[in-house]
Amino acid sequence: MAETMQSLEDLAALKPAAPEAPKHVQKLDDRGRAYATGKRKDAVARVWLKPGPGKITINDRTIEVYFARPVLRMLINQPLLTASRNGQYDIVCTVSGGGLSGQAGAVRHGISKALTYFEPELRGVLKRGGFLTRDSRVVERKKYGRRKARRSFQFSKR
Repeated sequence: MAETMQSLEDLAALKPAAPEAPKHVQKLDDRGRAYATGKRKDAVARVWLKPGPGKITINDRTIEVYFARPVLRMLINQPLLTASRNGQYDIVCTVSGGGLSGQAGAVRHGISKALTYFEPELRGVLKRGGFLTRDSRVVERKKYGRRKARRSFQFSKR
């Protein structure tokens, strides 16, 4: 038969150990770069991150040329500023699909993921900032019998 427990200490000894948190390891390619894919709306960004003076290249153009609006450049630099790594990594991106706003969001998502692959200890900081979560909102499709997704045609009683 099963043994009876004499005290609470005996019961605590039977409790299984809590599972450990998953260990995140550095993921680099043969050239020492971290690769990640970022997505936002219809845009997809492929991002390569390596140590360097902080040059950001998007589709073979500098960030100032590709994203002329300062707001979009600020959006892209947010993960680097949050992790205090501004000017420490060279970033090369190829972006396709969507508009400029969606592309900037995709690049930001890709940079955040690549940073966690290069330095796994930054994961907590970037996760708290909300940079690792893929924003899944996309445009609602147009329905038949309507002007747009929800907008009806103008109604006239005559």
